[in-house]
Amino acid sequence: MSADELVINRVHSASTSTPGRAINKVRAHQLVIDEPTHLGGPGEQITPAEAFLAGVSACGVLLVQGRARDAGVRLEQVEVNIEAVRHRSDTSVFQRIDMLFRLAGPSETEANDLVEHYKNH
Repeated sequence: MSADELVINRVHSASTSTPGRAINKVRAHQLVIDEPTHLGGPGEQITPAEAFLAGVSACGVLLVQGRARDAGVRLEQVEVNIEAVRHRSDTSVFQRIDMLFRLAGPSETEANDLVEHYKNH
């Protein structure tokens, strides 16, 4: 695979003077992420799991939106709700992740096809 075929994303993360907090830089953006309170973190900002899940649900929104645009399907709105379950004793493993897609505009068949496109990616 040649270098021009690759997409490279870079994030820089560093500890702060607040225990359990990391500053994360993505291009010109800064994101503060806290360790969950049950692990000793300050709990004022989003947690790593929440940041991960936001990426997954945003991917759902954007893939569905892009597919609708490419297929000429009328899509007024797409929303994704995501819920993840983990055991408090081992938060490194998701026991279950549920996603609910809500689409306004397409027919039921078109909506199902758009969500299947996401699921296949």
